[in-house]
Amino acid sequence: MWFVLSLIALLCWSGSDLFSKVGSRPDDKLSHWKMVMAVGFVMGLHACYEIFIGGVPISLDAIITYLPASFCYILSMAIGYVGLRYIELSVSSPICNSSGALAALFCFIFLRESPDLPVWIGVALVAVGVVSLGFAEMGEDDVSRDLRQANANIKYQKSFLALLLPVLYCLIDAAGTVVDTVILETLDESVANVAYELTFLAMGVVAAIYVLIIKRDRLQVRREGPKLLGAVCETAGQFAYIFAIGDEAHTGSAAAIISCYCALSVVWSRIFLKEKLSWKHYVSIAVAVCGIAVLGFFDA
Repeated sequence: MWFVLSLIALLCWSGSDLFSKVGSRPDDKLSHWKMVMAVGFVMGLHACYEIFIGGVPISLDAIITYLPASFCYILSMAIGYVGLRYIELSVSSPICNSSGALAALFCFIFLRESPDLPVWIGVALVAVGVVSLGFAEMGEDDVSRDLRQANANIKYQKSFLALLLPVLYCLIDAAGTVVDTVILETLDESVANVAYELTFLAMGVVAAIYVLIIKRDRLQVRREGPKLLGAVCETAGQFAYIFAIGDEAHTGSAAAIISCYCALSVVWSRIFLKEKLSWKHYVSIAVAVCGIAVLGFFDA
């Protein structure tokens, strides 16, 4: 069962990447707020299911206790949604998913956790892959970029901001993982998950007030539909992930499979978004994905 759940998480999170990207149109300056609305709504529904049907006990104290981790995770996701307007999913997803490597480094620095050698190898591979991906992106000349983007659904210009946003996601998400590690020493995982979802619901309400009342923007089913699908995939992936890694006999294998969802995101972006990268981009992504897989297996 762990294998099926791992594949479901892999498909759902890569699907979340794809639908979130489709819903993040460059001409919609409120798209990231709308994504927060959608994810908050779906996670709120799942939290209600967990509380009233699953019997997960939740309290205001638990929500406040987990708030630092929730803040980091939600902020990183919001920044990631902004970034999707400026850069190809093929580049953004591998950088964002490298947060696990940075989290391992942060745990070593701040929590004095000493990872095994394979984990350090994974961290090194991710670092090399992400840095080389940045060089490949910023070092590409305009003619080559225009040529490879000729058939893409959306064309992007070279921009420092485009790279900065997924890097910020990576940093803040890694910080959230460290805080998460500390908090989960005293808080049950299922309670923490519901606390996170309820906090996201609250942010979704704030986003709705900002978009619908303050900015007076109107929602269109055709434009906002992909955002809702992305939110459903995000929540379903999270649900499958929890049960997949809950099988202690196969935790490492499950984590390794799921951690490679960014590679599938690259495939989806090539098929559905017509994104095409240079060979330097793909080599860099391959190195980063190998590192992520190593971390998923040995640091699960």
